[in-house]
Amino acid sequence: MDYSPDAEIVRDAPEPPFEQLAGILRARIARGDWTPRRPIPSESRLGEEYGLSRPTVRRAIAALVTDGVLFVVPQRGTYVQGSAE
Repeated sequence: MDYSPDAEIVRDAPEPPFEQLAGILRARIARGDWTPRRPIPSESRLGEEYGLSRPTVRRAIAALVTDGVLFVVPQRGTYVQGSAE
């Protein structure tokens, strides 16, 4: 499903909240809100922004890490993956 960068989490949607958040984050990256090799907001900040628990945010981030969209630097944060140039 395609998500708008400005979408909100819909609690009664068929997709679970972590999938919705992953789609929204992917759209925000595509729009240029966060650029390659730069950090995204913290899990707690994203949780506050979207009204989600940290485990749900963590699950969305893990999905994007698996897809190669983000990477995590322990004790530093989560970053947008650079292009494969």
